[in-house]
Amino acid sequence: MTVDILRGVLGWCAVINMGVLLWWFLVLVFAHDWVYRMHSKWFKISVETFDTIHYAGIAFFKIVIFVFNIIPYFALRIVE
Repeated sequence: MTVDILRGVLGWCAVINMGVLLWWFLVLVFAHDWVYRMHSKWFKISVETFDTIHYAGIAFFKIVIFVFNIIPYFALRIVE
């Protein structure tokens, strides 16, 4: 695998993951009540706990995208 292929893979992974992150955020913003109703049927959970879990999940996912996709992508751009 060449550096160009790896850089392309990391770039597209970052784009796809940021799209998933944006989709997650938009679903929670525009369909929050529907998503909460769906989850509260399966789990006994308050709205505050639901929001906390999703906020923490979005933050964790964003950090993972930066650490494993975006930072290595830019490191490869700098090196070559």
